[in-house]
Amino acid sequence: MNRTEFVIATAIILLLAFAMGWFTHWLLHRFARVAGNDLAEMDRMAQALHEAEEVRDQAVIYLEQREGELMNQIAQTEAELRAAMDGLRDARQEAEEMRAYIERMHANG
Repeated sequence: MNRTEFVIATAIILLLAFAMGWFTHWLLHRFARVAGNDLAEMDRMAQALHEAEEVRDQAVIYLEQREGELMNQIAQTEAELRAAMDGLRDARQEAEEMRAYIERMHANG
């Protein structure tokens, strides 16, 4: 192999190595860009999930407070109902006593 053939063979080998390196770089850059977009999308999804969790936590707190208020109202209403039933029972007993008294007065008179 003479000097000219050696230089041409070396040039072809270097050109092929350069082309393979450039293609490999392009291919890796393409995949890295897709992965970068995926990471950005995952960051956006993580932020949306975090915000959704905060909203859920606020809703749970609101529901617990509302449930406490409603349970308090129920307890007050039940207490009022018991007081009303006791008053009604006392009024019925008094009415029965009055009827018995009136019947005795008519029986004696």
